[in-house]
Amino acid sequence: MSKTHFGFQTVDESEKAKKVAGVFTSVASKYDIMNDLMSVGLHRVWKPFAVGLANVHEGQRVLDVAGGSGDLSKLFLKKVGSRGQVVLTDINNAMLRVGRDRMIDNGTPTPTAQCDAEHLPFPDNYFDVVSIAFGLRNVTHKDAALREMKRVLKPGGRVIVLEFSKVAKPLEKMYDLYSFKLLPKMGELIANDADSYRYLAESIRMHPGQEELKQMMVDAELERVEYFNMTGGVVAVHRGYKL
Repeated sequence: MSKTHFGFQTVDESEKAKKVAGVFTSVASKYDIMNDLMSVGLHRVWKPFAVGLANVHEGQRVLDVAGGSGDLSKLFLKKVGSRGQVVLTDINNAMLRVGRDRMIDNGTPTPTAQCDAEHLPFPDNYFDVVSIAFGLRNVTHKDAALREMKRVLKPGGRVIVLEFSKVAKPLEKMYDLYSFKLLPKMGELIANDADSYRYLAESIRMHPGQEELKQMMVDAELERVEYFNMTGGVVAVHRGYKL
């Protein structure tokens, strides 16, 4: 049986989705609070920047893959207006419920679908933009997910990937200290779950760096692929087109 990574562990591919589901089911209720604490609020800058790079227009269709609590969906809805559509998806039911409820509470209910990024239940050439924010690193077969995102895009459409990446070398020691010491401690104190946040830190280290992910997007037959580093490479936004 093929193996893959779950953080620093090596596990059977068939086990990874279940283990990731356990992590996000555990953290769903505290996910937004922990996002603010973990990023010192910077995720509120990173996400609008990614949405801006998508260059979405009124009336367009957007697919928010692994959209969790709906932060990007909320931003995209402001861009597409009442004539457009945003579909929020996540493989994890607990996270999807959080996002769905938030959208309803905000007075902007939007279609939701529980689905796997590797097998998107949407037709070819349907969306103008497909985004995935802080979700690709948890996907077992990232290449398959990128091909699916490209498949459901219209010609001229854009794939946007916002993800943790490889930090600049001068920041590495400080970032390691934060990730492996402070982050699990915050998870324990706020979410009563140190292990899940230890996994999240490990999953960031196992995720492809900026150039590797760019090449994966090229291999998925996306064109004009480029990336934009933010906060010293703590995160990067990759953008590719279907031409």
